[in-house]
Amino acid sequence: MISKKQILIFKSSADQLFENKDYTCATILYFKTLFAVQDFLLLNKIGESPKDHSSRFRLLETNFLDLFKELNLEFGTYRETYSKIIDKDTCVRIKKLVENDINKYKIEQ
Repeated sequence: MISKKQILIFKSSADQLFENKDYTCATILYFKTLFAVQDFLLLNKIGESPKDHSSRFRLLETNFLDLFKELNLEFGTYRETYSKIIDKDTCVRIKKLVENDINKYKIEQ
C-alpha cells in the first residue's frame, strides 16, 4: 500500500536528480511520484489500487477525471523516457505537474 511518506520520498529523490541535471532519470522518478499520488488517491477513494497502467487509466477516468486527462496528455512523455534523453523543459513541466497534484491533494507528512 502506497503512503504519503513513500510519495514524498520519490519526489525528494526526483528533486535530487533534477538538481544534478539528470533530467531523464528525474522525469522517470517524477512520473513514479505521479503514479504513486494517483494510486494513493484511488486506494483512499475506492479501496482499490491499479495493477498496471491500463487499469490506472480506467480507474482514473471513472473516479478522477482531471487526473485521467492529465495522465492521458503526458503518458507519451513517460514512454519517451525509455528511449530518449529528456530535456530540462520537459522535466520541469512534469515536475510542476507533480508538485501541483501534491499540493492540490494535500500530500504531506
